[in-house]
Amino acid sequence: MNNKVIIASDSTCDLTSDLIEKYGIAILPLTVHLGENQFRDGVDVTPDDIYAHYEKTGELPKTAAVNVSEFDSFFKAETEQGNAVVVFTISSDMSSTFNNARLAANEYEDVYVVDTRNLSTGGGLLVMRAAEMAAEGKSALEIAEECERLTALVSASFVVDDLEFLYKGGRCSALAAFGANLLQLKPCIYVDGGKMAVGKKYRGKFAISIKKYVADQLSELDSIDPGRVFVTHAGCDPDIVEACVSEVRALGYFGEICVTRAGCTISSHCGKNTLGVLFLKK
Repeated sequence: MNNKVIIASDSTCDLTSDLIEKYGIAILPLTVHLGENQFRDGVDVTPDDIYAHYEKTGELPKTAAVNVSEFDSFFKAETEQGNAVVVFTISSDMSSTFNNARLAANEYEDVYVVDTRNLSTGGGLLVMRAAEMAAEGKSALEIAEECERLTALVSASFVVDDLEFLYKGGRCSALAAFGANLLQLKPCIYVDGGKMAVGKKYRGKFAISIKKYVADQLSELDSIDPGRVFVTHAGCDPDIVEACVSEVRALGYFGEICVTRAGCTISSHCGKNTLGVLFLKK
């Protein structure tokens, strides 16, 4: 009989150290390359390191998936103790991490890999739900199946203040970036079918755009699970973050409001001054 179900995730889930400790979640870090130097996401490199490197060199970081060997070592250590494992990864359309985990998991019984079809705390929502189910005594299979069902109910989006990182990373054209900056447009980047897409574009200063964005995202509360909402940001001004949290709190709807800072992966893609409200739909 298994001792317990271990809930694990790659580092893109963007959960705080407090939440990771509280829920007993194991984190497998992606690799971040800054020039010729290699680091572990969230272990020996932070988003501020990425921004400092970019300001100094003009060079964007590169991220690399958790490899098969790393997953294999983790699964071996846990299963040898009699534990089952459910591990969550960033969308398979955004990284090879899921495929690497799946390949490693094939060698073990009672090890399940969930493709969140998401990024950042969009995946974090599923990881925390899984940890709660494990605490309730659910089996690894039950947890994996339920969380796979929930992937379609995750609402993950962010408003980006500056398109520089998206442009430099090849995710938008020079013309689009120039036009957005000229017109003070702040695009909403959302996850659709496991991929990033561009949604509504807000006009005006970032703080004003965030206020409009929050109102749009939470305009249909009846369709949203009231249990938990994330406000996740990448190096935003604390006043802007607190204003966003206050807007969400004033609704009096959510049982828990979690504020987290985005890790190296989303910071590498979207850059500084990016903020999102993420939740599960009913």
